[in-house]
Amino acid sequence: MAKSLLKTSSLSGRTKLLHQTGLSLYSTSHGFYEEEVKKKLQQFPGGSIDLQKEDSGIGILTLNNPSKMNAFSGVMMLQLLEKVIELENWTEGKGLIVRGAKNTFSSGSDLNAVKSLGTPEDGMAVCMFMQNTLTRFMRLPLISVALVQGWALGGGAEFTTACDFRLMTPESKIRFVHKEMGIIPSWGGTTRLVEIIGSRQALKVLSGALKLDSKYALHIGMVEEVLQSSDETKSLEEAQEWLKQFIQGPPEVIRALKKSVCSGRELYLEEALQNERDLLGTVWGGPANLEAIAKKGKFNK
Repeated sequence: MAKSLLKTSSLSGRTKLLHQTGLSLYSTSHGFYEEEVKKKLQQFPGGSIDLQKEDSGIGILTLNNPSKMNAFSGVMMLQLLEKVIELENWTEGKGLIVRGAKNTFSSGSDLNAVKSLGTPEDGMAVCMFMQNTLTRFMRLPLISVALVQGWALGGGAEFTTACDFRLMTPESKIRFVHKEMGIIPSWGGTTRLVEIIGSRQALKVLSGALKLDSKYALHIGMVEEVLQSSDETKSLEEAQEWLKQFIQGPPEVIRALKKSVCSGRELYLEEALQNERDLLGTVWGGPANLEAIAKKGKFNK
């Protein structure tokens, strides 16, 4: 009985964490004090995270710090969280493209911030902040794709794994360079990479034994497709066209699909099935459902 009650409690907690907007992985019970971390990150300015929302329901999130290969400053980390919160509340949204400015994705963390946040306590605090942010990003009810142009290094490589899909331009490269810096991935990249390509391939990639150019990344299933163009504008257009195949239909249906997939990935079977039932209740008998039934009826006639 006690074991059963413990399991039920654990499952309920997982569901709550997954589906209540604004909840984070870490809190003060884990030694994480978000406001203190924000104050520290605010000390490292530079660059921006830009969000453009298209009428098509596609958002374009741009990592914009080109003088440092779009490395994340402390302020950019804070802005990323702000944009994730904005996207959580974008009810008309269906898809999202993440890209870097000036034809490169991101070189990870700004080394100025890394040098100044040099204690293990600082490293773990930033780790928890970015894991919180990217987990919320991963759970967005939007179908997301990372458009990898140029280099995706370190934390930039980790960010690509938080997207549902990845596309690369022909000359682009993804490299997890953490081992060369004497650390390991800390923004959730290892956990997500194992899910994407499996533990054996992930170990090869993280150890540096495998270099992920576009051809090899496609071969091992890290990316969905290598785009034809390396031009910044043309490759973005290609990515938009590629994404459109997944977001045909009303936002409420696309968003419910993404939520259902998230629960299937993160929850125990019983809890995921219950969540699927609840999500069905948000669209069954709704405008899109009724319209589709009416059209099907006309077709059958």
